[in-house]
Amino acid sequence: MTTATRTLRLNPGDNIVIALQDLAAGEVVDGIDAPLAQDIPRGHKIARSPIAAGQTVIRYGQIIGQATADIASGAHVHSHNLGMGDHKQDHAFASVAVPLPPIGEERTFQGYRRADGKVGTRNYLGILTSVNCSGSVARFIAEAAEKSGLLDEFPNVDGIMAIVHGSGCGMSSKGEGYDTLFRTLAGYGQNPNFGGILLVGLGCEVMQLPDLVGRRPIRADGALRYMTIQQNGGTRRTIELALEELRSLAALANEARREPCPVSEIMVGMQCGGSDGYSGITANPALGYASDLLVRHGGTTILSETSEIYGAEHLLTRRAETAEVGQKLIDRIAWWEDYTARNRMEMDNNPSPGNKRGGLTTILEKSLGAVAKSGTAPLREVYLYGEIIDRKGFVFMDSPGYDPCSVTGQIASGANLIVFTTGRGSVSGYKPTPCIKLATNSEMYARMSGDMDLNCGDIVTEGVSIEQKGTDLFELMIRVASGEPTKSEELGYGGVEFVPWQIGAVM
Repeated sequence: MTTATRTLRLNPGDNIVIALQDLAAGEVVDGIDAPLAQDIPRGHKIARSPIAAGQTVIRYGQIIGQATADIASGAHVHSHNLGMGDHKQDHAFASVAVPLPPIGEERTFQGYRRADGKVGTRNYLGILTSVNCSGSVARFIAEAAEKSGLLDEFPNVDGIMAIVHGSGCGMSSKGEGYDTLFRTLAGYGQNPNFGGILLVGLGCEVMQLPDLVGRRPIRADGALRYMTIQQNGGTRRTIELALEELRSLAALANEARREPCPVSEIMVGMQCGGSDGYSGITANPALGYASDLLVRHGGTTILSETSEIYGAEHLLTRRAETAEVGQKLIDRIAWWEDYTARNRMEMDNNPSPGNKRGGLTTILEKSLGAVAKSGTAPLREVYLYGEIIDRKGFVFMDSPGYDPCSVTGQIASGANLIVFTTGRGSVSGYKPTPCIKLATNSEMYARMSGDMDLNCGDIVTEGVSIEQKGTDLFELMIRVASGEPTKSEELGYGGVEFVPWQIGAVM
């Protein structure tokens, strides 16, 4: 591919090409049988030759849908003439699960070792709420701590953050919804990017503090304190007591120092949001290459967003380490088909309007590009949302495609670093875990460079190889894990992006 290339055919079997720049009606483009039938925006699809109604449309060598009308050569292929159609695939469990060769060179990063053996990339104090009713008080505590200058004498603590949410009561005390929230809260309490946790409840909620604290110790280092507002005697007294507890926790957290730790202790949650037609060409495969590098060094990468791998799950089941692991993924897909049907939705409700403006048409097309984030490593395990990840290598965690909710689950599962690809642009962050933002195209990167950490658009505009960009990303991951701030951290993001997945009736 050169800078003069105007379209890209991703696989010899594809019957469409991707426009790499805005193209005008009537232009003659190499590889297309006829002049362009209309203007084609960059990132969008063009028919290479006539496609009859009902015929499958192929991208990446895979089915992305069926033509809903006859499509002429040189015509725009998009929502007006492309639909889901039949997309059943052979799962071929564990048929191509070939372990990647390990890299013998031991790389290290500067991390915080924790008592449970995990390693943090940041050292925050968290004020974790069991219920929405204690959310305001948690924020009052964080504000009071900041005003008091509490952390001035504890330079090794990165900050204090209130972790508030909209649930914890008005729900059943058993079942899927309760278990999911419980895993999420307990998982945040155990994330190695926290040097200490203050757990604050109201007192009468469904998600009781004794259950959270008593089922099993949340932290091996003892850096956990908990209280209820009702027992303390109200708002002001709770704030006073909380500041005392935070000082005690800050003293413990301040004892932590960055030290050399093996790269194998990095656990990366991989995300894409605001995807476009370039996502599966540039940033996602670059992240996939970096994922393979981390796995080869003994580290862990997490793919999620189950509703956004729909239609591409066969590519993952074939890479499953065992048939049982592959079946776990299919079981989650079946759960999602039932879940959406019960809620009168469709799996093809995705892509979003922004995705479609960027050139994506069906969930099949979006999913094929999203799976590119996972590289080529074998799929070692499939986890529930927020379930603690206990195997290294490439794994999958079930979650919605809604980015804040999906990242919340990954952090609860143990991710100490997030890498997020975006084509339309994203302005979120995910304290306590740093988030590296990858731009899929150079135009958006130039427009939003203050929010983007790495431009992958130069894979198209400058001919940079995916391997080189993936290597650059791997080195950036090590630097950020060692303390280099990301753009979202510099801007102060991360205070409102804690969004646990709420399943079930609100009562």
